[in-house]
Amino acid sequence: MKLEILGPGCANCAKLKAITDEAVSDLALDDVEVSKVEDFAQMMAYGVMATPALAIDGKVVVSGRIPTKPEVASLITTALLEQSD
Repeated sequence: MKLEILGPGCANCAKLKAITDEAVSDLALDDVEVSKVEDFAQMMAYGVMATPALAIDGKVVVSGRIPTKPEVASLITTALLEQSD
């Protein structure tokens, strides 16, 4: 699974990255890659108009706000369940 934090590197983007890292750690997931995307062309390719944003396996699931850690964990869990179907 690939999680991407989309944003220009602002404080909100850093906070979303930290929340995402904590959620992945809490879920004890070893095969998850968390990365930051700061390139505007790449962000535009996702159709992101407001940052920060979180993409899971190429699909933007949150944009323009900082979700809570439980919300991020829920989004990851849902994506994992969808992968196993």
